[in-house]
Amino acid sequence: MNNRIGKICKDVKPLDEKLLQETQKRLNNLTKPVGSLGYLEDIAKQFVAITGEEEPSLKNKIIFTLAADHGVTEEGISAYPEEVTAQMVANFLQGGAAINVLANHIGAEVVVVDMGVKEKLKIENKKPITRTKLGAWANMKNFKDKKINFGTKNMVKDSAMTRKEAVKSIEAGITIFKEQYKKKRIDIVGIGDMGIGNTTSSSAIASVITGKPVEDMVGRGTGIDDTRLANKIKIVKKALSVNKPNPNDPMDVLHKVGGFEIGGLVGVILSAASHRVPVVLDGFITGASALIAYKLEPEIKNYMFASHCSVERGHKVILDYIGLKPMFNLNLRLGEGTGSALGISLIEAGVKILTQMATFKEAGVSERK
Repeated sequence: MNNRIGKICKDVKPLDEKLLQETQKRLNNLTKPVGSLGYLEDIAKQFVAITGEEEPSLKNKIIFTLAADHGVTEEGISAYPEEVTAQMVANFLQGGAAINVLANHIGAEVVVVDMGVKEKLKIENKKPITRTKLGAWANMKNFKDKKINFGTKNMVKDSAMTRKEAVKSIEAGITIFKEQYKKKRIDIVGIGDMGIGNTTSSSAIASVITGKPVEDMVGRGTGIDDTRLANKIKIVKKALSVNKPNPNDPMDVLHKVGGFEIGGLVGVILSAASHRVPVVLDGFITGASALIAYKLEPEIKNYMFASHCSVERGHKVILDYIGLKPMFNLNLRLGEGTGSALGISLIEAGVKILTQMATFKEAGVSERK
């Protein structure tokens, strides 16, 4: 394992058991029947143990939406053309996407990162910009250029990326979090993705690591029909046959069948956990990143919250494998970090229950006999 990545993994410490017990005592003394707020109470307890703060708050919320293209799209596995990745990045930056709406709703900042969008950036006045209709990305608020390459290679013909690029993508994710944390302390992180073809890569990653059949992992992604679904299953099987990724080596899996945004998200997860900042997952693609992070450092499981269970069939398999319980199921399958935004809202509700609700003694309410 790369030295920097290995160091970050070692910095992820076990949760404070004493804090967990003390928080449970307070929850039990609040003016309600014990356990009556269900999973909201578990969320609050885990949040305290992660942060080490007995009375935490969620003032600074951030959602990282990482984007990259995938060479495997040339195999016809998506209902949308690959140029949609770049177009949606522009939409994020102009504030017109679902993630912008939901982030505004919960008071979160969105940081958009180009990890490997195929769209070429021109250099004008030393400032990288896209073609006119996509706007000047580098001059727009909350955009980061961490491009590893102009999309991955077609994984049915070759490894999606080199091992060096896989390492670089995770390191970029580590840097992304640290740069933002240095600017302003972060209380909670949501993660999201954008990349035409990335459910295909995620299906391959999930199948390899969980050991489940490809058929149990591959879903309809952007809404493909039965013919394309059958082709997508065939393509994932072929990619695994060609590359033979080692399930016991997460870096091998990432470099052979992964994506640059997936690697970047692994870095964000690891870096956030090393700073004791809770991470809220979105759907299937962030789940694939979580799988890789979990294989690199199993302790990472306790720093992650699963916001929802996606329509993508492989997502439940991923969550079950890691041991994460989704907060809700709304049949979401958009990505971008939309589920993360909603998840952050529920986590904040749980934390406020803990910190703002009165105990029986404080409220002068008689306790259970």
